[in-house]
Amino acid sequence: MDSSAPQPPADPAPAGPPRPRRRDRHGRGLRGPLAPPQVPLSLSRSELFEDYVRESVERLERRWPQLIDVEFEVTEVPDEDPESPLPDGAGVPLGRVVPAAQGHRSRITVYRRPVEIRAKSREDRAALVHEIMIEQVAELLGLSPDAIDPRYDED
Repeated sequence: MDSSAPQPPADPAPAGPPRPRRRDRHGRGLRGPLAPPQVPLSLSRSELFEDYVRESVERLERRWPQLIDVEFEVTEVPDEDPESPLPDGAGVPLGRVVPAAQGHRSRITVYRRPVEIRAKSREDRAALVHEIMIEQVAELLGLSPDAIDPRYDED
């Protein structure tokens, strides 16, 4: 046979549906989740952040029952609002208060991404979220942050 002659194509893959790939190369079982769903490790960063806000709101509502009528929300980043521009050098806001208007309840917004950038550990993040919530509630109620939570600004 001539070695310069073209070789016939190799047999095509067997017909039928493709088989799912498995990662059980060494007989130790299939890979699964690192933690069960009820463990905080399995929460996403945004879910964990929302838990910080919820815990802070619950603490504040116990002391200030009028906060039940206030909406609390978490947003990724602040929207650029041409009606309320930031003063020069003010930086990125961490939260915002929108007072009640006709047919709308008061709303307090916390911005997740700027807060996460400023606080690296979970404990620092939870403390910063609570501080922001105290400041926003104080602005909404027209009180000082110390009146909202006596432990405000303690290290």
